[in-house]
Amino acid sequence: MKTLPVKPRRGRPPKVARENQDTKAELIRSGLEHLTEFGFASSGIEPILKKVGVPKGSFYHYFASKEAFGETVLAHYDVYFSNKLALHLSNKAFTPIERLEHFVNDAAQGMARHDFKRGCLVGNLGQEVDALPAAFRNQLSTIFCGWQHRLEACLNEAKITGDIANTSNCAQLAEFFWIGWEGAVSRAKLVRSPHPLQLFLHYFLQALPK
Repeated sequence: MKTLPVKPRRGRPPKVARENQDTKAELIRSGLEHLTEFGFASSGIEPILKKVGVPKGSFYHYFASKEAFGETVLAHYDVYFSNKLALHLSNKAFTPIERLEHFVNDAAQGMARHDFKRGCLVGNLGQEVDALPAAFRNQLSTIFCGWQHRLEACLNEAKITGDIANTSNCAQLAEFFWIGWEGAVSRAKLVRSPHPLQLFLHYFLQALPK
């Protein structure tokens, strides 16, 4: 009697595939937490694996190398942070300047929740870029450009509302903000206080062309 081919069953995906995806997501989450606090160049993967409960040999089932893992973690951080920026800087319920203030206040509260041990992953890696694989430099630059474009759009709205001068170069102002912001985040970690973030915002707003 002819045997008919077995059709795949509909419904949930196989348990192994689901567990693989869950483990990969946990590794990325653990990597975000660890690298945001300790950086990449001097970090081994052992603490990350230990937290998730994955043996070192199995790590390479999910990522080709530590470099590939770092690039993936960095991409996920960009998605998370870009969503946070969009949440604040695109909120039409507030003026453009108020949106920026809300973003800074939210960031300060986030750092305080983690006792100022975690900063900005992109800023951390930017400070150690010479010790990183070459591919990280382009990835970091692209991420910063994306953040600058979001703030530039917000500042352009501030021109329309008259909060800043119509002659303002919003692209340069946005670039200046992120250059200063990363220094403020680093200082906030050092002194374990939101004061550097608040001080930077105060003088950034004071310096905006009126």
